[in-house]
Amino acid sequence: MKVFITGGTGYLGTVLVEHLVTAGHDVAALARSDASAARLHEAGATPVAGSLSDTAVLTGAAATADAVIHAAVDYTMTDQSTARELAAVTALVDGAASGTARKPFVFTSTGLVYGFEEDQDRSEDAVLPQVSAQPVKVAAERIVRGEAGIRGIVFRAGLIFGRGGSAVLGGLIQSAQHTGTSSYVGDGQNAWTPVHVDDLAEVYVAALEHPVAGIYNAVGAVPFTFRALAEAIADLTGTPVASVPLEVAEQNFGPAARILTTTSRLDASKARDTFGWSPTPRSLIDDVRSGSYTNAAAK
Repeated sequence: MKVFITGGTGYLGTVLVEHLVTAGHDVAALARSDASAARLHEAGATPVAGSLSDTAVLTGAAATADAVIHAAVDYTMTDQSTARELAAVTALVDGAASGTARKPFVFTSTGLVYGFEEDQDRSEDAVLPQVSAQPVKVAAERIVRGEAGIRGIVFRAGLIFGRGGSAVLGGLIQSAQHTGTSSYVGDGQNAWTPVHVDDLAEVYVAALEHPVAGIYNAVGAVPFTFRALAEAIADLTGTPVASVPLEVAEQNFGPAARILTTTSRLDASKARDTFGWSPTPRSLIDDVRSGSYTNAAAK
């Protein structure tokens, strides 16, 4: 297939391009700069010059592709970035739906759409709360799932890790290096189930090749607690570990600190059963303590 992807030089997108090219697909990816275009060429993909603000470019690229993946992420969470994201998703969906065939359209969402409350239903058909850390993703999901002319596939991913990446893990490691302490909030027993970036890329490829429209949680098999993560980061950075109250965490991480107090053990049975997906039992804690994050911490 000819696959068009946004975010193809980002953390997840880089791995997606690698897996798609390896699987034999013809990949075109949005490139905002000459440097990004060069990276895509080297990875075996065709650059498409433009940004998420270039809606005409997005519509045209989605119209000529056989499948579309939206993997671009904007962490600024401003009114401007929200408007840009929703306009970009609308443009991509319009392009993908312009032909006669119902193309697969994979949208990258997040388990954070389930909000902050521990007793919130986190199944794929749950009614989502009005307040979450990623309201733009909720709105974009509705755009994708509301278009009958595509096969809209939404992956609500857990914390993505591996290959030394992840904005969350990078921020926690850098905070420990900067402050001299690896911290967790409260007792740190709140748990998440993450997903390795290569495993997530594998289910994206499977979904494109055998598309079944729907919403899917996407996580691995090995959960972690934030206290265990802080201890692993302490080992990695040579810093002490300490519990801090939420207000102190907010001084370091801003409003995003509340995310670090949540529990989110998603069930990915639907994705496993639908796409024949078997994520490997890789441990985020092991990867932080002695795996791919060793080099990342040294930079």
